[in-house]
Amino acid sequence: MIDHVAIPCDDLAASIAFYDAVLAPLGGKRLFDYDDTIGYGTVGQDGPRPDFWIGLATAEGVAKEAHIAFHAPSRAAVDAFFAAAVGLGAPVLHEPRPRPEYHAHYYAAYVRDPDGNNVEAVCHRPV
Repeated sequence: MIDHVAIPCDDLAASIAFYDAVLAPLGGKRLFDYDDTIGYGTVGQDGPRPDFWIGLATAEGVAKEAHIAFHAPSRAAVDAFFAAAVGLGAPVLHEPRPRPEYHAHYYAAYVRDPDGNNVEAVCHRPV
């Protein structure tokens, strides 16, 4: 059900040192480093698969929210997730669409939950 999770941190350098050390014995390693966001995970047949992310708790003075992405079995399921959330009045962050900046088959939608967290549904299949 969970595809990936991102948590905010106050001291990025300290968090990187911590997670580099504690995830290594579990087979996890740092796979991506985007300015103030670090992705950890494993490398499988399909390449790197970051499923745990950390990032600065604030960016340009604005506090970041927690992020959780749920695995969707199909693009239609992503669309249904989005319709259900919007039907409940969830603020829209990003409507369903392909996200080739992540990988060729990434299809996702993002909304805010009632507590303001960033909630995503993502399908990794080509159709």
